[in-house]
Amino acid sequence: MHGSVKSIILAAGKGTRMKSELPKVLHKIFNKELLGYVLDEVNKTGEVSENYVIVGHKAELVQEYVKNNFQNARCLLQSPQLGTGHAAFQAYDYLKNFDGEVLILCGDTPLITADTLKDFISVHRQNNASLTVMSAIFDEPANYGRIIRDSNGEILAIVEEKDASPGQKAVKEVNTGVYLLNWKDVSPAFLSLDSNNAQGEYYLTDIVKWAITNKFKVQSYVLKNNEESFGINSKSHLAQAFKILKNRVINKLLDDGVTIVDPDTTYISPDTSIEADTQILPCTYIEGKNKIGKNCKIGPFARIRGDVELGDNVKIGNFVEIKKSKIKDNTNVSHLSYIGDSCLGSNVNIGAGTITANYNHATKQKFQTEIKDGASTGSNSVLVAPVVMGEKSSIGAGTVLTKNLNDNSLGLTRAPLKIFDNWFKK
Repeated sequence: MHGSVKSIILAAGKGTRMKSELPKVLHKIFNKELLGYVLDEVNKTGEVSENYVIVGHKAELVQEYVKNNFQNARCLLQSPQLGTGHAAFQAYDYLKNFDGEVLILCGDTPLITADTLKDFISVHRQNNASLTVMSAIFDEPANYGRIIRDSNGEILAIVEEKDASPGQKAVKEVNTGVYLLNWKDVSPAFLSLDSNNAQGEYYLTDIVKWAITNKFKVQSYVLKNNEESFGINSKSHLAQAFKILKNRVINKLLDDGVTIVDPDTTYISPDTSIEADTQILPCTYIEGKNKIGKNCKIGPFARIRGDVELGDNVKIGNFVEIKKSKIKDNTNVSHLSYIGDSCLGSNVNIGAGTITANYNHATKQKFQTEIKDGASTGSNSVLVAPVVMGEKSSIGAGTVLTKNLNDNSLGLTRAPLKIFDNWFKK
């Protein structure tokens, strides 16, 4: 059944409570879009061959993001926006001849994991269900649709909170907004949806009632970790999700043998891999996708901005920023330096205050710096890219390097020192 699933990801909403001009699903955690988290986890299941992203508010921005980052996803426009059922229906014509399973989920749930989705798909198949709803148990289930069951525990329907009776509102099992359906069985439900409800919208939840009425097997999959269902509807929610994700990543790294001196002040993206015995010192911020080797030492007050690869025994010291660079084994960038768009060899030593000047603001171009094995830079050096330092070469303190440096060479740009004796006495 590998690759027999297609997904529909609902990402059309404006997110009014975000109070932002940016579409909700393009807000970021660790410099990665909420929608990116969902698409990545869906793709990591190894089950999904194609993703349909339903867009609406500022659709062109979401479309551009998806086009630039995901080859197996296409955007479908929902206009006007008439509810979640209407949103999912936008993929109907593209799935007419599809004989497989369709996973439906929301683009604002960055805490969902591939492991949970794989288990969800597996349980659906094991039980030969036509429709499986992912549910969760909450002590205080406000704002969620309730899973309504009969006396035998069989699902009857999902009732949105605005349409629920007081008795239904007391139900603690809720709908998380994730569904898996056998498309051939359940797709006709989309042709039967109506907007006869408190919000005047076409509810996706109504496909559950349709499936039950038409004698298809409907079941729920109860989420083991409720955090994974957390949907982002405000900047406060965004901050909460950031903290949850941060703690999840740090706890895993600690279990994997990484030393994190102060978890409270350390921030590491989930797309960063770190090998055992590396030490992360306080007030370090690591975002984006990175690969860090073993026995490294990073921080305090270091920032890694993404697309960074560190070998073994690398030291990134205090107030150092690294971006889009590869640094090989046994190299030190100890303090007060910026390394961007660069490749550093092994056993390189970067003096304090070294800057790789990689960006031309006039042309908007970025250029590469290469520092080969055994090379070193003096304090307060500037390397104006594109430039190469040869093996075991060196530049003196205060040098501005604008030309390539041969192996074993010394580069020096420094005005002669003038000393005026007794200057202050005069």
